[in-house]
Amino acid sequence: METAHLSGEDVLTVSQLSQRIKDCLEGSFGCLWVEGEISNFRVPSSGHFYFTLKDEFAQIRGVMFRSRNHSLPFIPEDGMKVFCRAGLSVYPPRGDYQLIIEWMEPKGQGALQLAFEALKRRLGEEGLFDTGRKRPIPFLPCSVGLVTSPTGAAVRDFLKILWRRYPSMEVRFCPARVQGERAKEEIAEAIRMLNGEGRAEVIVLARGGGSLEDLWAFNEEQVARAVAASAIPVVSAVGHEIDFTIADFVADLRAPTPSAAAELVVPEKAALAQGLSSLSARLNKTARKNLDRRREILFHLSRRLVHPGRRVRDHLLRLDELEDRLRLAVLGRLSQTASRQESLKVRLLLNSPSRRVHAYRFQAGALRRDMLRLASHRLETQRQMWKEMCGRLQSLSPFAVLSRGYSITRLLPGKKILCGVEGVKEGDVVEVFLAEGRMECSVESLDRRKWGGVQDPS
Repeated sequence: METAHLSGEDVLTVSQLSQRIKDCLEGSFGCLWVEGEISNFRVPSSGHFYFTLKDEFAQIRGVMFRSRNHSLPFIPEDGMKVFCRAGLSVYPPRGDYQLIIEWMEPKGQGALQLAFEALKRRLGEEGLFDTGRKRPIPFLPCSVGLVTSPTGAAVRDFLKILWRRYPSMEVRFCPARVQGERAKEEIAEAIRMLNGEGRAEVIVLARGGGSLEDLWAFNEEQVARAVAASAIPVVSAVGHEIDFTIADFVADLRAPTPSAAAELVVPEKAALAQGLSSLSARLNKTARKNLDRRREILFHLSRRLVHPGRRVRDHLLRLDELEDRLRLAVLGRLSQTASRQESLKVRLLLNSPSRRVHAYRFQAGALRRDMLRLASHRLETQRQMWKEMCGRLQSLSPFAVLSRGYSITRLLPGKKILCGVEGVKEGDVVEVFLAEGRMECSVESLDRRKWGGVQDPS
């Protein structure tokens, strides 16, 4: 086997080879569109999008740098099918080829509609659409803030209806673009300016109708959060009645059109004046009626009024009468008390403690004598019963039987008491208890006859 003679120019390092592949791929393919399904989507702290673009037969890595993905109108998700405008490149540290994504569009659905639904879902989960956080619109604001384009038809329609209904209403007009790249920043800034000024009591966002793209500034998250952060109630009047934007959901009140917003924000001044006139007439009528009623009450009270001197004389007579009744009542009560005191004295003598103590002492002596007599008799009776029971117990004692010549035999080592020779064999050791003492004996012979009556076994 021959060894090739290679010069330094013929040998490539891995880095050099990877770089040549990178140059070749990037120069050959240029910019291209790729269709696929997103998987393994992740966003690290750098803000870049990393994912895999795949179909049913193959897959390729993809990256979309932060400088590109911040302008996307939606956030990619796993399983989403997309069209990607990208360039093919090689990542030298791993030798992997990948797509450098410049733009991305969802397949089968417009990017704007998808972004609208995604932002609506996310802000809804945060609670920005909750009815509990929406504030009531003032009935008659002192000043109305208006955010719209100064050149559009919306501002003319709104002011025409507003000043027709309430000619002297103050309008704090804060012009802003309502379409285009800078629209979202200007709308959000206008809302913040009106809040900072603090004169307007309600803010109206107004814009005429248009396509989804035309109304998109009011679907931006920046505008939605500015509306949610406003300390002043916000009315959203964007587009026609069939148009809905994110600002409509976040605002405190949605008006179908700018003209309708003017009708919702302020009441008709003429109707208010007519209502005030009617209320004033009712108030005057009620006041007159109330005054007449009180005059009548005062007249009746004045007729019931009595001269103070006459009333004093009546009270003096009543006082004398009460004094006599009190004196008689006190004397009667004293007489009753004296009589009751005598009765109690007699009862106390009859129930003197010394008499009762003497009686109780006599009774206690008699009871003591009876108790001693009964106890002595009971003790003697119990002593006789105890003697009889001891005699009976002694006669039944096994040891009393042993004293008459009998014995108790137990088989060792189990100490089973023997009543016969069953279970006993020659050579077993038995224990014999006598009236006095015990013996251990060895069995030499057995006789299995049964003894009856009082026959002598000898």
